[in-house]
Amino acid sequence: MKRLIGRSALSACLLTLAVFGPAVADDWPEWRGVGRDGMCRETGLLKAWPDGGPTLLWTATGVGEGYSGPAIVGDVLYTMGNLDGKECVLALDVTDGTQLWVAPFGPVEYDGNFPGTRATPTTDGDRLFALGASGRLVCMERADGKIVWTKNFVSDFGGPMPRWAFAESVLVDGERLICTPGGPKASMVALDKTTGRTVWASGFGDKAAYSSIVKTSIGGTDQYVAFTAASLVGVAAADGKLLWRYKEPAHWADWGEVNVVTPIVHDGTVCAASGYGVGGGMARIVKTPDGFEARQAWFTKDMKNHHGGLILCDGALYGCNDPSILTCLDYESGEVRWQSRKPGKCSLLYADGMLYCRDEKGPISLVGATPEGFRQTGRFDQPNRSDQNAWPHLVIANGRLYVRDQDVLLCYDVKEGR
Repeated sequence: MKRLIGRSALSACLLTLAVFGPAVADDWPEWRGVGRDGMCRETGLLKAWPDGGPTLLWTATGVGEGYSGPAIVGDVLYTMGNLDGKECVLALDVTDGTQLWVAPFGPVEYDGNFPGTRATPTTDGDRLFALGASGRLVCMERADGKIVWTKNFVSDFGGPMPRWAFAESVLVDGERLICTPGGPKASMVALDKTTGRTVWASGFGDKAAYSSIVKTSIGGTDQYVAFTAASLVGVAAADGKLLWRYKEPAHWADWGEVNVVTPIVHDGTVCAASGYGVGGGMARIVKTPDGFEARQAWFTKDMKNHHGGLILCDGALYGCNDPSILTCLDYESGEVRWQSRKPGKCSLLYADGMLYCRDEKGPISLVGATPEGFRQTGRFDQPNRSDQNAWPHLVIANGRLYVRDQDVLLCYDVKEGR
């Protein structure tokens, strides 16, 4: 059951008319932003914070249990959470955090460690797509959360439930939706985004991990790059054919595989990392007479990145090396440029020459994104801190910084001179 909250019928109509154009440059329409690379393209943002951090504009509560991040288009923010025993998608007004609607799409079924939703909704025109922790995939109307179609990774595609539940933020590519159920005959699938019909299913045998797909083109072939439970893979966008594998950055153990990082793709190269002592590496994807081949350029134990993500900017690769060492590597060589423990075990967001670093214990730091050396220019602790790990990644859209912490969502002004 869905409900409009605190809005007249006229306001709802105006919302429908106002927000369904294409995402603009300062929007954040899906996981890790427009390029799925954690790079905010905005400028004119604060380069240092006062004591206590930037100005807090508003605090919203009631967004539910979980670790889902926000997706923002225009004046509307979308996120997910568990509320009253149901997995829900929520829409909030970015001006003040008012809830516009809440749409349940199934019962809470995952009851393991760290309960709650994980994925970020993917917006596309007048629709959004969201994946629940139990593997329920839903297409909704952005205006009011009305369900258009649903699929289930487990019952429809035979995907086994990962130990820590499904966490993928699905990819929309043109008329298709791409995701990784991880079933024996459906490691990756392409669905018609309008109907949910299966376009192709690629059964290359890998189970799903906790990462999200990115798209690239190498050697004239469009490819989907995914970090599965077994390896980094490239899959042909046209028909789902497995093109190449790169296994070295993948974690595997009897108690479960923990591959979380969204892959970096750049100029014919791919890069990924995992924690628990594994590390990270970069490979060049080379076209050969027989197809494609992943040739490792470097591998390092100085980038054991658990789930904070990687940022590639101007030839420098940034990420947190377990247990809690923010590290800058030269992307071409893998050599360490600098390291610092000050930001803690952090997730990363890039904007206007700065890294926004969120320690899983809570503190948020501002660090210069430069290979020349570590330089911190701000740090603060959010109010209303929960007792759970601060795992949701930070988001910046239209000069505002959004911080999700379980049932609480905070919005800060980080625009310079405003």
